[in-house]
Amino acid sequence: MEAAEIGGALLFALAAAAALFAAVSTGAIDFSRPLAVGGRVDFQEAISWFIGVFDGSSSSSAAGGVSLAEVYELWVRVRGRVIAPALQVAVWACMVMSVMLVVEALYNCVVSLGVKAVGWRPEWRFKWEPLAGDDEEKGGAHYPVVLVQIPMYNELEVYKLSIGAACELQWPKDRIIVQVLDDSTDPFIKNLVELECESWAVKGLNIKYATRSSRKGFKAGALKKGMEYDYAKQCEYVAIFDADFQPEPDFLLRTVPFFVHNPEVALVQARWSFVNDNASLLTRVQKMFFDYHFKVEQEAGSATFSFFSFNGTAGVWRAAAIKEAGGWKDRTTVEDMDLAVRATLKGWKFVYVGDIRVKSELPSTYKAYCRQQFRWSCGGAHLFRKVAKDILTAKDVSLIKKFHMLYSFFLVRRVVAPTVACILYNIILPISVMIPELFLPIWGIAYIPTVLLVVTAIRHPKNLHILPFWILFESVMTMHRMRAALSGLFELSEFNEWVVTKKTGNNFEDNEVPLLQKTRKRLRDRVNLREIVFSAFLFFCASYNLVFPGKTSYYFNLYLQGLAFVCLGLNFTGTCNCCQ
Repeated sequence: MEAAEIGGALLFALAAAAALFAAVSTGAIDFSRPLAVGGRVDFQEAISWFIGVFDGSSSSSAAGGVSLAEVYELWVRVRGRVIAPALQVAVWACMVMSVMLVVEALYNCVVSLGVKAVGWRPEWRFKWEPLAGDDEEKGGAHYPVVLVQIPMYNELEVYKLSIGAACELQWPKDRIIVQVLDDSTDPFIKNLVELECESWAVKGLNIKYATRSSRKGFKAGALKKGMEYDYAKQCEYVAIFDADFQPEPDFLLRTVPFFVHNPEVALVQARWSFVNDNASLLTRVQKMFFDYHFKVEQEAGSATFSFFSFNGTAGVWRAAAIKEAGGWKDRTTVEDMDLAVRATLKGWKFVYVGDIRVKSELPSTYKAYCRQQFRWSCGGAHLFRKVAKDILTAKDVSLIKKFHMLYSFFLVRRVVAPTVACILYNIILPISVMIPELFLPIWGIAYIPTVLLVVTAIRHPKNLHILPFWILFESVMTMHRMRAALSGLFELSEFNEWVVTKKTGNNFEDNEVPLLQKTRKRLRDRVNLREIVFSAFLFFCASYNLVFPGKTSYYFNLYLQGLAFVCLGLNFTGTCNCCQ
C-alpha cells in the first residue's frame, strides 16, 4: 500500500466527516419527521367505490352519480396514505445517494485543487527522462518498437487527419508501425482508406492496412485482431487513436519514457482537446463535461491510486500489460474501461498526463451525443455487474484501492450519479407540487445541488456564463444516463448496442474527397419523442404549481426544465448566430 493511496483514503474520510459535521452543526439534517404519512388505507373500500362508479350503483350520490367532492376526498385519502409514503421512501433513498455523490465530488475536487495548488506533476511520482542516444530520424536500437493502432468504421470525413497525424509522429522510422484497422462496410470508403495507406507507404512509412471479414466485437474485436499479427507481437508498446484524433508529433517522445523508466506502469493517458468546442452551444456544454472528467476525475485518480479509466484513445499501453490482463474483450460496450480494470487487478499502475493534449472532435448533433453517452453509461454499469466479484477477490490490489474502485469509481459515478439526478429532480420534485404531504428536505434539494454546482464551476472559471445552459442540458441528459445505467446493470434491452459516433471533420481542409450524399430525415428522426413527452409532464406540473402554489413554488424551475426538454426534443442545440 502506497502513501498516495493512504493519503487518498484519508482525504475521502475527511470529506465525508466534514459533510456530516456541517449537516449536524447547522441542523440541516432532521430525520425526526415520520417516514410514513397517515394511516393504513382501506383498499377494499376503495375498490368497492370504483366498482360503484362504473356500474352506477354508488350509494354516495343521491343522483346515482359521483360528485366531485367525493372524487377529491378519495384522491386526498389515497394520496396521503399510499402515494406520499411510497414517494417518501424514494425521497430518503435519494437523500442518501445525494450525500454519497456530494462526498465523492468534494473529495475529487479537493485532490484536484491540491494538485493544481502545489503544481504536482506525474514526474514527481514516476521517473521521466528523455530517451537519450541517436537522433530519432536516424533510427536507434535503444528506441522501443511502438505500434500505433487506428480503428475506424466508415470514417470518410476524418480518415486522412488521423492517418496523417500518426504517420508524422517523431520516432525512428524503423521502430514504429502504423496499423489502420478498417472495419468500414462501404467499399468506396474502404478503397479511399487503403489508397491513403499506400500513399504513406510510398513515402517510406511502415504502415499496415488491416481488415476483417466481420465486425464481431466492434472496436474491441478490431483491436484484438490487430494484436494477432506477427509484426504486432514484436512491439513493446501500443498507442491507440480513434479516427478523429490528431496527436502532436512529439506525443510518443513525451509518453513512452514513463514506460521505459517505470516497469510497473501499464498505461499513459493523455488529455483530449477539441477542434469544434465553439461550434455551438451543444459543443460548449460538452466541453464542460469533458473538462470536469479530465481535470478532476482523471487527475484525482492518477494522483492518489494510480487508477482511472482508459478513455479508449489518446493513450499508450504496455503490450505485456494487455497480454497479462487477458487482452481485449467484447463483453461490454466499454472495452477500454474493461481492460483498465483487469490490468489494475493484476497490479499495474496508470499515469495521466494532463499537459499532453490530443485534438479530437466533439459530437456535433444531439442524437450523436446521446448515443455516445448511452453507450458509456450503459457499458460502465454493465461492467460493474461483471467485475464486482473479481475486484473483491483480487490479491494484487490493496483494500483501499478495492474500496475506491467499487464504491467511488463504479457505484457512485456509474450508478448513483445518473439515478439520483433523474429521479429526484426530474420526477419526484415535479410530482411533489401535487402531493403536499411529501416532505423534501431543503438541504437535499437546494444545498447539495449548490455544492455540486460550485465544485463543477470552480474548475471552469472561464465558462461561468454557460453554467445555466449546462445545468439545463445536464437535466435532460440524466434521463438518458439513468436509462442507460439501469439497462446495463440489469441487462435490459439495448444494453449491448454499439453505434459509432458520426464525425463531420470540422478541421477538414482538403476538398478533393467527396462527402456522402445527404438523405432526407423522417419526422421521428427530426423530433425526439422522449424529450417532448417529458417536457409535457414538466409543463403540466409547473402549471399546476402556478395555479395551486401550496407550500412550495417550483414552477419557475420546472418551466425552465420543460423548455430545455422541448429545445432538445426539437434538436435545437444553439447553432444560430447568436449562440456562436
